[in-house]
Amino acid sequence: MDQIHRDRIPDIRLLRVTYLRGPNLWTYRSALETWLDLGVLEDLPSNQLPGLTERLCAWLPALAEHHCGVGERGGFLQRLQEGTWCGHVLEHVVIELLNLAGMPTGFGQTRSTSRRGVYRMVFRARDEQVARTALAQGHRLLMSAINDEPFDVSAAVAAVREKLDRCYLGPSTAAIVAAASERRIPHIRLNDGNLVQLGHGKRQRRIWTAETELTSAIAEGIAGDKDLTRRLLAAVGVPVPEGQVVDSAAAAWEAAQEIGLPVVVKPRDGNHGRGVTLDLSTQAEVEAAWALARQHGSEVMVERCVRGDEHRLLVVGGEVVAAARGEAAWVSGDGRSTVRELIDAQLNSDPRRGVSEDHPLNRIVIEEDEVVRADLQRQGLDADSVPAAGRRVLVQRNGNVAIDCTDEVHPEVAHLVSLAARVVGLDIAGIDLVAEDIGRPLHEQGGALIEVNAGPGLLMHLRPAEGKPRPVGQAIVDHLFPDEDDDARIPIVGVAGTRDTARLARLVAWIMQLSGRHVGLACRDGLFLDRRQVDSGDCTDWDAGQRLLVNRTIDAAVFENDAAAILRDGLPYDRCQVGVVTDLGGVEALATDDVHDVDQLLKVLRTQVDVVLPDGAAVLNAADPRIAGLASLCDGGVLLYAADAGNAEVARHLEGGGRAVLPAEDGCVLCEGASRNLLPRLRPLAEGSEPLPAETLLAAVAAAWALGVDPDLIAAGVQTFAPARVPAPPAAVLWSAPMPADDRKND
Repeated sequence: MDQIHRDRIPDIRLLRVTYLRGPNLWTYRSALETWLDLGVLEDLPSNQLPGLTERLCAWLPALAEHHCGVGERGGFLQRLQEGTWCGHVLEHVVIELLNLAGMPTGFGQTRSTSRRGVYRMVFRARDEQVARTALAQGHRLLMSAINDEPFDVSAAVAAVREKLDRCYLGPSTAAIVAAASERRIPHIRLNDGNLVQLGHGKRQRRIWTAETELTSAIAEGIAGDKDLTRRLLAAVGVPVPEGQVVDSAAAAWEAAQEIGLPVVVKPRDGNHGRGVTLDLSTQAEVEAAWALARQHGSEVMVERCVRGDEHRLLVVGGEVVAAARGEAAWVSGDGRSTVRELIDAQLNSDPRRGVSEDHPLNRIVIEEDEVVRADLQRQGLDADSVPAAGRRVLVQRNGNVAIDCTDEVHPEVAHLVSLAARVVGLDIAGIDLVAEDIGRPLHEQGGALIEVNAGPGLLMHLRPAEGKPRPVGQAIVDHLFPDEDDDARIPIVGVAGTRDTARLARLVAWIMQLSGRHVGLACRDGLFLDRRQVDSGDCTDWDAGQRLLVNRTIDAAVFENDAAAILRDGLPYDRCQVGVVTDLGGVEALATDDVHDVDQLLKVLRTQVDVVLPDGAAVLNAADPRIAGLASLCDGGVLLYAADAGNAEVARHLEGGGRAVLPAEDGCVLCEGASRNLLPRLRPLAEGSEPLPAETLLAAVAAAWALGVDPDLIAAGVQTFAPARVPAPPAAVLWSAPMPADDRKND
């Protein structure tokens, strides 16, 4: 052991890394699972690694806040000091790196496997690439701490942050998605950017940052044409500055004289304030501004300069939901520092300024901003000039709209802004106006609307530099889903197990289709839209499931799942209306996942029960008491079924007022407490069709009943069911005598 301490301890080996995209063995949410081989560290818990705790706390002080299994602040430090294994330590290091990078994460677990020294470590992962980067950096940090080697923590955090900025949703989109999640509306990311689907199937809506599928392309085109926008707004009485489109520098000066100085020169179709120069009073200034604006748009406009502060008002669904005010940025000379140095010291040092979307204010870089250079030039300065002590230098006239003023907006101003959005035709719009006081009507102070923007940024309202954040993400979700009880979900049935589950899933889908729904089905037999097969082969994987949920034509879906798929990807949906568990077969095929017995398999298949919605139901095979025991884990109701009409689990369930489906001669019985409803003649009538195995039929009837399908329609579905023949394992047939209890397999 002494030799181990003298030499460098070999790295923990990452044997395999799996991104679990849906609900899984560990959590309802996406997670990254890593198999770790600790090697010699299996014999060296943290309290036997000199200096480890001190180095980790010096590098990551917030580890002191981690609760861990102790359940209170400092719990993880207590575990470190008492001695915990390094897989557990890595879990907390990775979580802390994610926290520092701006992706708060609280969930993690580390569990031993059947192999000595090998552990499964998992942590919450909203994005796979960000999680993999955090794992790699956390792995390097931990090994450096163990071996007392130098490590650059800030560089590690920066690497995770860079991946977060590149790969994860932008702050505006993330705010909308978070608001949707608060309303239990599911979401699916449709590309590597900010195109996101809220809801499933036919009930979905799509967003792209702050644009929605309700945003008109025509309206967006109008908003991009500043002259057309100005003329339309003027036509309905919205105050706008007088302006003209000009085709030369000389024409710009001529227009400026006609309109009246001072003026603004800007691109007709620019955006983000690029090429906009304000408060121009001389011919040289106007002509230079025209040349600058020409670089950022196809045409150039000259407008009257409106006095006051710039404001941005956000309109969602015709209502003003947030407002922010901007102020010009100034620096004060000290007689020694250059303008560039003054900007860095007095403006860019503000922690609210930065280059990422998470900063409400942008860093000012003179070399990258032509308008800033032009304003400095008009003051007789450049980046290297040294202003006299006490001299105030205007650095930026706009671009600092980050002071919340929502509560100050005058009702008449709100009315005009809402009118402007409606005139242009935008459901979500960022309206820029200039006014000295947003709390007074515009006509009293000569204020005016200067721009209407489609797809406005939300960050200034989410994280204002001053004032109260506004729930603009919630406003957009409420606009898309005005019924507060609408969760944008379609009925989903999940079938977990191995025993004839493909045919079971197809029968449930057929009954749902007869009830008037357009049904998607993903199972071992392929991918189906109603009765049309759109893909053949095994479609129990994640990608096939997502193909159903993004399809705008379906209003119900059925998924066949097995333990391997849950271990590999997680479920393809977050919650379901009905979750069916049929059996505990197939353990032999799961050895590579360290699942060796039915008790371990049960923990995997319980995932299907865990995700049942409160108003849904679990359908469980009572022939196996272990499956029936999953009833206590279900948030919704429970329906049991059994091929043995005398099943004791069913009897107890019915005594408590529960529901169950049991066999009867040539049919089955729907039982609820003491009541009974016979469904006779449940034999498929199609030519060449075979009787269904008892458990398959009973499970399908129970699932359809749980969905609220009328019993007569259930019977009609069974009688008309005629799938392509697929080999199925032997099982009891409903119309045969029940098998003796001691001959039935429970696994």
